[in-house]
Amino acid sequence: MEEANKSVASWFIFRGLCDSKELQTFLLLPFSTLYLMTAVGNLFVVLLFITDSHLHSPMYFLLANLSFVDFCLSSVTTPKLTTDFLKDNKTISFGGCMTQIFGVHFFGGGEMVLLVTMAYDRYVAICKPLHYSSIMDRRKCIWLVLISWTTGFVHAMSQQVMILDVPFCGSRIVDSFFCDTPLVIKLACIDTHTLGMFINANSGVLATICFILLVISYTYILLTVRLHSKDGASKALSTCTSHITVVLLFFGPCFLIYLWPFSITWMDKFLAVFYTVITPLLNPAIYTLRNKDIRNAIKRLINQHMNSQDNF
Repeated sequence: MEEANKSVASWFIFRGLCDSKELQTFLLLPFSTLYLMTAVGNLFVVLLFITDSHLHSPMYFLLANLSFVDFCLSSVTTPKLTTDFLKDNKTISFGGCMTQIFGVHFFGGGEMVLLVTMAYDRYVAICKPLHYSSIMDRRKCIWLVLISWTTGFVHAMSQQVMILDVPFCGSRIVDSFFCDTPLVIKLACIDTHTLGMFINANSGVLATICFILLVISYTYILLTVRLHSKDGASKALSTCTSHITVVLLFFGPCFLIYLWPFSITWMDKFLAVFYTVITPLLNPAIYTLRNKDIRNAIKRLINQHMNSQDNF
């Protein structure tokens, strides 16, 4: 009889960001605007890299990949969030839920490794400038990006394997605006305490390893450059500030979501919004505003467009 009550869920219901219908209607325009800005900003960085030969260097190749990953990460959750603001019944199919889980961990895990790769690129550029072109050649850059995508895929698949065969019964309500593994396993018919620990450890270990590598990389950059120049530390810090800012914005919510032992619903939702909506928007803005080469590339693109219109 107990086995008969267990079933594979065919759908779930999102509780959403809030219960107030008026507030949801109000949030529709801001979140739609944020997603549009995220898509345009990140894809614009990718377009700049493709079209401007001055940006065909390892650093901008990695930055273009980061922008594409951020666009994809935001696209996994934000379009569904914005359309659900108009709905009373925020349902998602089981397949759609599993796709969201895979997408969030695929692009999120890939971005962690990609940020480590970008730190390695800055280490070589600042600490070994004479050997930069030979160390960070085209082939190595492609391999490093492939490793980040592969790591994200393996991480996402490991999350899927742990949850696909979990039986669900009773409540189908996910207390968030998208599917994530720790939220969905709460609806399982079985005791998922041990499974939940494995799931959080899976994400937490990847995030911790990547963060430690990033801290070591940027610390070594500052210490190494300081030994060779009196004001070297400030120059290195200026060069790496954008990278360090992005790292803190990305890893902060990850640690609080997957490693913090206490769960507060409103805080979890805020961190989820920050992780999937705000951070992908801020990344292109941070790099664009602080990077002289990208600002010059934008000027060249505008001038080229104006000249083509004049000729027309």
